[in-house]
Amino acid sequence: MIHVKILSLGIPERYALRRLVAAAERELLVKIPELQIQIIEVDQASEIGRYARVLVLPTLVINEKVVCSGRYPDREEVVTWLKEAQK
Repeated sequence: MIHVKILSLGIPERYALRRLVAAAERELLVKIPELQIQIIEVDQASEIGRYARVLVLPTLVINEKVVCSGRYPDREEVVTWLKEAQK
């Protein structure tokens, strides 16, 4: 099971990043049917502060490792990070 956390105070930022992660998941499910991902959205400043200094822009955490903060990654980056987490 891959644990993904999407951190941001803003709902639109979390929504956009969730859609991006979901698209990457769909792409990977074709190649890795046993893939299991749990996505959690975090909107509490105290919890976000444990991972990133940027509270408004999104931060993506995969298996407790910050992989992207303060920007939106592209789908290929997310696919790569999820593949690495699957290993």
